[in-house]
Amino acid sequence: MTIVTRRDTLLPDPEPRPVRATVISVDDHLVEPPDMFEGRIPAPYADLAPRVVEDKRGNQLWEFDGKRYTQVGMNAVAGRRPEHVTLEPTRFEDMRRGCWDIDARIVDMDINGVWASLNFPSQIAGFSGSVFSRTDDPGLGLAVTRAWNDWLYEAWWQPYPDRIIPCGITFLADADQGAAEIRRNAARGFRSVTLPERPHRMGLPSLFSGYWDPIVAACQETDTVISLHVGSSGMSDLPPDGPLVALGATLFGQMSLTACAEWLWSGLPVRFPDVRIAMSEGGIGWVAMLLDRLDNIVDRSGYGRDYDTSGLRPADVLQRNFWFCTIDDPSTIDTRHRIGIDHIMVEVDYPHGDSTWPDTQGVIERCWGHLPVEELRMLTHENAARLYRWPLPTTVVP
Repeated sequence: MTIVTRRDTLLPDPEPRPVRATVISVDDHLVEPPDMFEGRIPAPYADLAPRVVEDKRGNQLWEFDGKRYTQVGMNAVAGRRPEHVTLEPTRFEDMRRGCWDIDARIVDMDINGVWASLNFPSQIAGFSGSVFSRTDDPGLGLAVTRAWNDWLYEAWWQPYPDRIIPCGITFLADADQGAAEIRRNAARGFRSVTLPERPHRMGLPSLFSGYWDPIVAACQETDTVISLHVGSSGMSDLPPDGPLVALGATLFGQMSLTACAEWLWSGLPVRFPDVRIAMSEGGIGWVAMLLDRLDNIVDRSGYGRDYDTSGLRPADVLQRNFWFCTIDDPSTIDTRHRIGIDHIMVEVDYPHGDSTWPDTQGVIERCWGHLPVEELRMLTHENAARLYRWPLPTTVVP
């Protein structure tokens, strides 16, 4: 017998916030809706497509390739009552509709004063499409990857083409096919692709293996930004008797630093000097420290003096090829010039637990209100618009 316990988990809709700054959020998330694969999978694989099922308790789950994925909402906690914020939503009714419905998402963006948003995948895809790349049948994995991108194009981006920055996934189990999918998406306007930030932790070849060269080459060729989301390759190695959620979230900055250093030392941004890499949800507090450390190990220890035959130092390449995203960083925003004021962008992280929705405008005013107006413009929208080649609204604030 199916047991469904309904709960009033959501708060009433908040009032729209006054817009003090035009905001482009480069890190939000969508929750894949139950019908996203319908009509988008080739006939031989149609019956094998991911689908939403219910367990005996009435919880909704994704089922794919013989596995079940229990977090149908995956931290989609925006707008939930405080007593439910720490609980993963188990049904679509437990989430704000803006998590998975594009019309409702635009309403929630307007409430928050957000002009445009880049959205990462959620549970069934993994933050980087990794679930589809681990299938027993590579043909099925590629078909589902392409279907996910087709849904993003047709159902999520095209209804509001100025408001959603299209970020796709690609097939990770075959670098040539992965590169072809990046080119296919770029040809129809995609601006970004999300990749696993530390692929060796997922059983994929490491960044140092040469395996990823075709994919990075395709990104450089098509002006596709590589978006690396913290946690896309799993969480930190945590002690089993510790507070796993709290400790894991605390270490986001450390995880982002580690991934950034690996991408830097992999040589990929040297071999592909025009590639652009955006680090998401790690904050910026560690970036100035990393730059100092890179200079120190070259000047004091001599490590990395042969990093680039043209004479560029690792810190130079970090400041050239990498962009950094921040929710607020009130104590470390003053390191912005050491990082590069033109390489920092804002993120809202809707609908996750770190999100500032619906009060992003107030957070920006409180944490960055002391900044010069021209710098505030760069952080809140100009840097993102330039990186993702994205239009701004007719009226820009401030």
